Amino acid sequence: MTVVRRPLDQSVLTIPRGQTYIIPQRCKGCRFCIDFCPKDVLEESTDINSKGYHYPVVSAGKEEACIQCTFCTLVCPEFAIYTEEIEPETL
Repeated sequence: MTVVRRPLDQSVLTIPRGQTYIIPQRCKGCRFCIDFCPKDVLEESTDINSKGYHYPVVSAGKEEACIQCTFCTLVCPEFAIYTEEIEPETL
């Protein structure tokens, strides 16, 4: 039997969404952002930047999976990645 814990106020909570931006020319290919992403939004590019490194890109089909945790921004030693929160649409 699997027990899943859910917050009591789950009906009024919204999960934040974010947009990930990468500056390929700053990247040195450390893969910290890829390894620390809890939603596996990023993957290594097949392209190479001017420094000779494979920089991260958003994985196909994961464009809307970012939860704006900012782990990628915090662990990047070169400030080559950042996220911005996407405001929820109001009806």
